[in-house]
Amino acid sequence: MQSGLIVEEVYTAYDKADVLEGVSLTAKPGQITCLLGSNGSGKSTLIRSILGLTPPHSGRITFDGVDLTRLPTHKVVAAGIACIPEGRKVFPKLTVEENLRVGAYQEPSDQVVLERFEEVYEIFPRLRERRTQLAGTMSGGEQAMLSIGRGLMRHPDILLIDEPSLGLSPLLVQENFKVIRNIYERGITVFLVEQNVHQTLAIAHYGYVLSKGRVVAEGTAEQLQGNEEVSQAYFG
Repeated sequence: MQSGLIVEEVYTAYDKADVLEGVSLTAKPGQITCLLGSNGSGKSTLIRSILGLTPPHSGRITFDGVDLTRLPTHKVVAAGIACIPEGRKVFPKLTVEENLRVGAYQEPSDQVVLERFEEVYEIFPRLRERRTQLAGTMSGGEQAMLSIGRGLMRHPDILLIDEPSLGLSPLLVQENFKVIRNIYERGITVFLVEQNVHQTLAIAHYGYVLSKGRVVAEGTAEQLQGNEEVSQAYFG
């Protein structure tokens, strides 16, 4: 049985019009796999399909041998998948600690939750300092940390990260990518969905390029850096 996240010939539609057309890709365990593509290429639709929010009308999605294709979202999460959504989406009227606790809502042991808090605070010391602050009063960079921290509270086997550089300054983008590398070094498989080609390929092992709902190129980060299809998909 193949392990990792495997997407096979997935077609997903909105209002009967296909957005994803036969997408196949694999995020192997112990790697950072990226999905590159410009706005409107279908990247977020693929994330929604994996999470069961917009299930595909044909094709198959498995994770570590478990068929996710028709599972409701809470069961997809229980299978070991966490997602950092595009635009961060913290709960503005909850404190930092309350936001993090939401990420561990399926964990029955208080002791385990406390251990996870410590792990997140080790990665993001600033969140420890701000733990009683309302999330809505934090800067964009701090909210990005909180969003990633909340995903880690689930202790996932794979972390799906959707557009982590969106709306952040170049300095914070760089910081965020360092954190993603750090998460991978802690043994969590990462599936990174991004527009930022250079930063992404600097940390990814393998990648795919999506254009108009189809995978138009794939290869190691080195292969994609000089790939004509990447330039076409981005710059026409």
